[in-house]
Amino acid sequence: MTPEEQDLVMGLVVAPGSPPTTTIDEVLAHFGESDGGVLALRLLREAMERRDAGDVEMALIVHGAADASVEEFLEPLIELFPAEWHREHEDIVSMLGKLRSPKTVPTLGEATRWVPEHLDFDECRALAVKAIWALGGIPGPEAREALEGLRDAENEIIRENAVKQLARRGEL
Repeated sequence: MTPEEQDLVMGLVVAPGSPPTTTIDEVLAHFGESDGGVLALRLLREAMERRDAGDVEMALIVHGAADASVEEFLEPLIELFPAEWHREHEDIVSMLGKLRSPKTVPTLGEATRWVPEHLDFDECRALAVKAIWALGGIPGPEAREALEGLRDAENEIIRENAVKQLARRGEL
């Protein structure tokens, strides 16, 4: 993606006190697409092929602005999550959590144990907490077993959040 295209996509971002400067229709027209989900998935796959962290972020911005379904993103997001070359791990966990799919349990479980280098400073373990809450929303034995496995975690934050999710699910 060119710097001009990145600027166009960044115009979709809403910040407090500053409305977006670009519409999703303008972005779609620029890229020759009529469906934001299709465009976001295409941009994500291209970014993954090139291992371009900035373009991964752009693809996720387009996805959010287009209010696209997450289901088509399941496999690429699972594949992308453990890659060290990008910084979108928390957004990926949030997107996977929206799916509430048992297929996401292994990736979400990994997110409770692994700390990407760029999040090494985070003593609150926000990535792990997001993953635990995502696991809490997934029905079925796979998610329950993943949460039960975290009850004895060394990290107090992880333990407490796992117990809260098990209690919320009525499985304590």
